[in-house]
Amino acid sequence: MRDGLPTLRLTSCQAENSEFLCRAITRYVGDKLGIATEFVVDLPWQRRERLLDDGSIHAGWICGLPYVLKTERSCPRIELLAAPVMAEARYANCPVYFSDIVVRHDNRARSFEELRGMRWAFNEPHSHSGYNIVRYKLGRLGERAGFFGKVVESGAHQATLRMIVSGEIDASAIDSMVLETEFWRRPALRHHLRIVETWGPSPAPPWVVSRRLSKALRKQLRRIMLSMHREPRGRAILREAKMLRFVSVTDSDYDPIRRMASIAKIVTL
Repeated sequence: MRDGLPTLRLTSCQAENSEFLCRAITRYVGDKLGIATEFVVDLPWQRRERLLDDGSIHAGWICGLPYVLKTERSCPRIELLAAPVMAEARYANCPVYFSDIVVRHDNRARSFEELRGMRWAFNEPHSHSGYNIVRYKLGRLGERAGFFGKVVESGAHQATLRMIVSGEIDASAIDSMVLETEFWRRPALRHHLRIVETWGPSPAPPWVVSRRLSKALRKQLRRIMLSMHREPRGRAILREAKMLRFVSVTDSDYDPIRRMASIAKIVTL
């Protein structure tokens, strides 16, 4: 038992299609530390995030925008553990990701600006890739409101993709890691969708840890994640998720999201 914890609890507030990775990491960390671990997933992700905030969940994978918002508190309750480096060439061996602007294959639009007046969906308002960067881009274009003909909140990137395919909405900004996972799991999906623009790179969604854990245990968790790619079991887990490794990140690495958020706040979808 470490820090008096009977069980170390980890979670994810990322897309559902990444949960297989987070489960594997949870088991891996437990085996390396020699303690019981639990992957908390049977709660709404908003509840999981609150439990991470109050220390009832000890570590987790969150979006960069919520991380930035949490650091605005006078005494932040979490700190950075690591961020993923994806294997695809466009990530250029860096801890970054993109927002892919996706339409159905038969949509006439060939650029983001040609989506004016169309039906748009965003996953949720604390998402950088699906919401924050969209308002930022509109702000840079001089738009303040009313660019889209209709805007709906889907609740998740995967739900948004289903809405595009079914024709319920016309377009959305999708986390590139989510989209790539959907493509390699469901190859036929590529025939139904088309990317009209790609925005980024943005700092990759980080893994964070509660400051209620001892410094020693936080240090061990960080070391375990940063060294996963150096041993066979860790590499196999990462390979399954199309990742190369985890790397150290600092708070200043997320300043680009802060800068985008400062412009995004003047725009209403």
